[in-house]
Amino acid sequence: MKTLMKTVSAAALGLAASGGLALAQDGPLKIGMTFQEMNNPYFVSMQEALNEAAAQIGAEVIVTDAGHDVAKQISDVEDMLQQGIDILLLNPTDSAGVEAAVRMAKDQGVIVVAVDANANGPVDTFVGSKNRDAGYQSCAYLADALGGEGEVAILDGIPVVPILQRVEGCQEALAEHEGITLVTTQNGRQDRSVALGVVENMIQSHPNLAGIFSVNDGGAMGALAAIQGSGRDIKLTSVDGAPEAVQAIAAGGPFIQTTAQFPRDQVRVGLGMALAQYWGARVVPTEVPIDVRTVDIENAADFSW
Repeated sequence: MKTLMKTVSAAALGLAASGGLALAQDGPLKIGMTFQEMNNPYFVSMQEALNEAAAQIGAEVIVTDAGHDVAKQISDVEDMLQQGIDILLLNPTDSAGVEAAVRMAKDQGVIVVAVDANANGPVDTFVGSKNRDAGYQSCAYLADALGGEGEVAILDGIPVVPILQRVEGCQEALAEHEGITLVTTQNGRQDRSVALGVVENMIQSHPNLAGIFSVNDGGAMGALAAIQGSGRDIKLTSVDGAPEAVQAIAAGGPFIQTTAQFPRDQVRVGLGMALAQYWGARVVPTEVPIDVRTVDIENAADFSW
């Protein structure tokens, strides 16, 4: 790790001179963040919170979008390391595939914090939602809404740990109801247009389908369009708490619940963990789970990220 030489007097002088937090080093603190994608309001809100936090401490931020391409994400990290970042906030597009990037960063003394999804390799801290709880909450809600009976489907996504955990939590909740039958699990790739086609096929193949759980709100919006187009009475639950999903829930209809995550809090806590270690803390947690919360028609009007 790069050494930060600070004394109390130097920090006090810097604070007085700048009116904010000053870092006694050559140039501003450099924070790199690589996202699995930026075509998603969830990650856009995360970037906004990061920029706000960095501005408060006078840090420079470098942000990249992997576009779900692990080779590009590794290359992006290499570029940020060449620019001399001190902290790497990593939102992996492939938990195993980015291990090389994690090791490169650590070899150069950079603090690495994984955000939203964990990564293989010597990550200092992982900050992410309680994804198993999220899947459980959504599918328990769905089963209750169906009166504990009926055929349901899971609209799956890319095989990163958070998505796998949501599916596991959902399966656990559904298994608690003898009258619920999971008839199919299909991959909508967390993409609205892909999910639309997948769910249309689900509905055609399963004439008694009564409920669908989507692993994210992006896929759920495609599922919602397919349900509405079919004219069938199929209930839909999801995970994220995205503005568009919350609006659909507030309006009433097939989309009845989403288990909200808190992306802004994740990146704030992640940066906090990195800064604590950067400033010399020796007992920084290796994992910080962030709570999730049900959003339904009762509280949707008052909820936002």
